Amino acid sequence: MENIYTSDFLVIGSGIAGLTYALKVADFGTVNIVTKTDGSESNTKYAQGGIAAVWDKEDNFEKHIKDTHVAGAGLCHEDAVEVLIKEGAERIAELIELGVNFDKKANNKDYDLAREGGHSEHRILHVRDLTGAAVQNVLLEKAKKHPNISIFEDHYALDLITEHQVLNNLQSAFNICFGAYVLNAKEEHVFPFQAKFTMLATGGASRAFLHSTNPKIATGDGVAMANRAGVRIANMEFIQFHPTALYNPGSESFLISEALRGHGGLLRNGDGERFMKKYDERLELAPRDVVARSIDSEMKERREECVYLDMTHFPKEELQTRFPHIYKNCLENINLDISEKPIPVVPAAHYSCGGVMTSLSGQTSMQNLYACGEVAHTGVHGANRLASNSLLEGLVFAHRAAEKAKRKQLRPFRDIVIPQWDESGVYSQYEWYLIKHNFGEIRNIMWNYVGIVRSKEQLHRAARRMSVIYEEVESYYSKSKITKDLLELRNLTTVAYMIIKSALRRNESRGLHYMIDHPEKKEQFLKDTII
Repeated sequence: MENIYTSDFLVIGSGIAGLTYALKVADFGTVNIVTKTDGSESNTKYAQGGIAAVWDKEDNFEKHIKDTHVAGAGLCHEDAVEVLIKEGAERIAELIELGVNFDKKANNKDYDLAREGGHSEHRILHVRDLTGAAVQNVLLEKAKKHPNISIFEDHYALDLITEHQVLNNLQSAFNICFGAYVLNAKEEHVFPFQAKFTMLATGGASRAFLHSTNPKIATGDGVAMANRAGVRIANMEFIQFHPTALYNPGSESFLISEALRGHGGLLRNGDGERFMKKYDERLELAPRDVVARSIDSEMKERREECVYLDMTHFPKEELQTRFPHIYKNCLENINLDISEKPIPVVPAAHYSCGGVMTSLSGQTSMQNLYACGEVAHTGVHGANRLASNSLLEGLVFAHRAAEKAKRKQLRPFRDIVIPQWDESGVYSQYEWYLIKHNFGEIRNIMWNYVGIVRSKEQLHRAARRMSVIYEEVESYYSKSKITKDLLELRNLTTVAYMIIKSALRRNESRGLHYMIDHPEKKEQFLKDTII
């Protein structure tokens, strides 16, 4: 059994950001990709709407930049937004060249550009309502065929390897990443993965909430690992709640894409009345934070469990062609034909706008450690992400990180010794039975007290309860054999605690962070919340 895996590049995660970076750096170095389940399982896979870019002659950079800043409520970094928008079309052209077939109009020449909330123009390229999966499949197939890329499925990253872990290196390096310790879930054994450059592309953390559109793997692993290694984190209080997830109690949340509202879907309450006119002049096409709060307010005011997204004014054939995935899932999950009846929907945690702070080339505050995609805080999204800018961010900044890696000389491994993981410890089935209930408690605490609408009292209550859970989990972790469930519980606890602490430091309402006792924006908080 091999004791250590070495490569020029280690990529943790297999979504659009990780795969794009891996493919670009594999031409001049070896790459190991570690991914928690199979390579196709990522937040990218579940992205339905599409990728935003200035593509049409009626559109321009200034419009897309303005839309992004308006959605971000003053916190977007101007340089990052400019990079995203101006380099986006070129990156999408590369996807098309790789084989992603975005939908075209009837003339089979022009792309069928959609419009979503917060966008002033039609600029969303899509593959029906399965855009993320289409992109993921193309990138993954290319990665599997590349001779310099090795993919390790069912592998869980535990912690980054820094100067604190390595031996014989106390004076030759400081604040530097040498790779990561990784659990082979099938063999239940931990191996060091040593690399000259490490890329965090682990996705988001929305599974910290009771209702989430994210897959089960979205437990904030990259942010938690970076935090434990002392890497700078920013804006964790800004969790985007997607306004429309399928209301189906007792089942996993299923995303009802924003593209339906962009296509002309109407939001109605239980009496069939359109209610968005009470909240925003942009109606159903207001930014996500506005629509989510409006739905939340309408449900509370009327004491209703959900609202309804009405698509019944469109022909069945049109809905089946444009939204086949959503049409099929509504029919199978709740026996509802969306051409005949409105879709019951509720908001659900969807996207982390904060994350590991990076430069415009993906560099974190630790040497040789990069971050890209939803795990990263590039400054693009500010206090609220504009719809369909997420896949674009993964593409653009993964490319820039790869370009920076090309310019850096690949040095030979330092004369250091990376010790094997200490796997001693006792796994108490009884104690685990008690502590695993923290999964549910965390998600309930976050949903009830750190959700769409917050208050100081709620956040302090959440902090007190999370502090107890955090101590329990860390105590159990320190004396137990590592398992994948324990890793995810530890990371989820860490990230939830960071979200609460960050929210407590922002005494205002801005974007996705809405405080009932501080309802106005304040100039003094026009800055990032940095951990």
